[in-house]
Amino acid sequence: MSKTLLVVEDDAMLQQLMVIYFQKAGFHVVTASTGKEAIAVFEREHPCFVILDLMLPEMSGEEVCQYIRETYQSDVPIIMVTAKIDEQDRINGLKMGADDYVVKPFSPEELVIRVETVLRRATHHCQKIEIGLLTLKPRKHEIWLGHHKLQLTVSEFLLLKELMLNVNQVLSREQLIQAIDPLHEKEIFERTIDVHVKNIREKLKQNEFFGVTIQTVRGVGYKLDSKTSS
Repeated sequence: MSKTLLVVEDDAMLQQLMVIYFQKAGFHVVTASTGKEAIAVFEREHPCFVILDLMLPEMSGEEVCQYIRETYQSDVPIIMVTAKIDEQDRINGLKMGADDYVVKPFSPEELVIRVETVLRRATHHCQKIEIGLLTLKPRKHEIWLGHHKLQLTVSEFLLLKELMLNVNQVLSREQLIQAIDPLHEKEIFERTIDVHVKNIREKLKQNEFFGVTIQTVRGVGYKLDSKTSS
């Protein structure tokens, strides 16, 4: 599992410093140096957190924030970083949807702590799960095979998600039923699980997919078998 964080900063030295500290803290870090690049990287990587400088070329940080919140309609946590020290600037940033506001110069260690604190408060799950070429993006409710987004039904998504969360572990059909319908709102039979697995295998084109397969464990259930996971 990895937590993808987007650092948007046009000062190359400061950007690299933040990358180093966040990588040490266990984040997968992607970067952008302009406002337009920030939007492109955000749409491509679906980060679970954004560090956003306000004074950027091409588009301001405020415009990027507005795009993320209003156009993209994302609730991803955002910390604004700026040299502006006026109290009204901080208030405006928070009103625009920022979760926190940090004034330059700042301590990189403090910024990491602020990010971790905001993430603990965040209500959405931001972990991106990567197993071989299979990638689960929970916040977007998507599963990708390489650069191809799998077209899954809701039940297929929930079933494959459960297998990915428990890679190399055998899950019974009853456990998979629970993952699909935790509140027992509808009647799901064990045979239905077999049909969902068959459909997922076809969408994965399993015979051509190196490294990850859905294995049948007779008399028990299924497991996602990965040669790339320990």
